[in-house]
Amino acid sequence: MKLKDIVAEIGGDIEGDGGVEITGLASLSDAVAGDITFLANPRYASEVAETKASAILVNADWSGDCPCTLVRVDGADSMFAKVAAMISPPPIDYGVGVHASAIVADGVAVGENVYVGPNCVVEPGAVIGNGCVLIAGCYIGHDVVMGEDCRIYPQASIRERVRLGSRVIIHNGAVIGSDGFGYTPDKEGVWHKVMQLGIVEIGDDVEIGANVTIDRARFGKTRIGNGVKIDNLVQIAHNVVVGNHTAIAALAGISGSTCIGEHVQVGGQSGFSGHIKIGDWSGIGAQSGVTKDVQPKTYVSGYPAMDHRKAAKMHAHIMRLPALKKRIKALEEEIEKLNH
Repeated sequence: MKLKDIVAEIGGDIEGDGGVEITGLASLSDAVAGDITFLANPRYASEVAETKASAILVNADWSGDCPCTLVRVDGADSMFAKVAAMISPPPIDYGVGVHASAIVADGVAVGENVYVGPNCVVEPGAVIGNGCVLIAGCYIGHDVVMGEDCRIYPQASIRERVRLGSRVIIHNGAVIGSDGFGYTPDKEGVWHKVMQLGIVEIGDDVEIGANVTIDRARFGKTRIGNGVKIDNLVQIAHNVVVGNHTAIAALAGISGSTCIGEHVQVGGQSGFSGHIKIGDWSGIGAQSGVTKDVQPKTYVSGYPAMDHRKAAKMHAHIMRLPALKKRIKALEEEIEKLNH
């Protein structure tokens, strides 16, 4: 596909040969002739001069030397995603039908153009919407309701009474609707299980990464809003609410009854104590420990999480402690000499 045809679709200004043929895409360091690449993060700017790509997408205001054809766009990262969709191989077509090794209970409502792959299990009372694809080894529990065009990858488990919207993607090994972590001790300190009677409700256009766990509510709902994107290995506890279009990076852990607002960005390995509220359009830095409410449109980091500017200053002071220790020791020695 010629570069000029790609740019005609995504928009942008070409500086160089718009007739160059684009056959693939890659990172700046891995690209070869025929590839298109991009620069969005300034930390990789030094790699531009060394790239072997045939073309590179950059933000409109970028300045620097480039050895290949340059395309200035509004948002190089998002435009590269559009290019990837244009020139990547099409998604695998699994076809339509129920594999002979799948077990679909009597009375399951299966919509049109549905694929149920090898060794899948669909329990009684489930509803599978039009166009859904259940790839090998999925488990769909009793009374699960799935909207249209969902894609469930191998070994994912969707437990009883979970509700999925349309166009939900659930990757390998995810468990949706497992019991929340609810126990109470008796007077001897023996733990007794508290029944988890609620459900998980997931909105439209949600993508859930590999080995994510989302617990059912103790009562009521654990709710994941429309357009939420969840990375691999995230734990979401019972009765958590995640607002529309929030993104959660890998290894985050969210304790019970936490309410995360809309358009929140949650950094990797961050942790949330229970029963707190995270405001809309806020940001949580990687490895943050969030122990109290976060106001809308604020960015916090550190442990305990606080305004990022304050956290950065505190970290800078901590990094100075070895030097300050030496200065204090030297001052103590000087004082000791004066005393003698």
